[in-house]
Amino acid sequence: MKARVYVTLKAGVLDPQGVAVGKTLGRLGFAEVADVRIGKFVELELTETDPRRAEARLVEMCKELIANTVIEDYRVEVVTGGAAAVK
Repeated sequence: MKARVYVTLKAGVLDPQGVAVGKTLGRLGFAEVADVRIGKFVELELTETDPRRAEARLVEMCKELIANTVIEDYRVEVVTGGAAAVK
């Protein structure tokens, strides 16, 4: 089964890469861009067949390695039969 993890900086944490992209977009004529936050997307293929256990393991993976929970938030999705279960 497939799993997806989305990692973003917590609100209030400075995002220098997002600031740089936002400024550059403005210079390129995209004045409608008010703010940019850059994050990470991780896709995993899991051997686990139970979606609840897979979700629990994903949360463990995020806490242990994938996300720096001091400054980052994360969201996990378990994809079962073509549909994603979001947590």
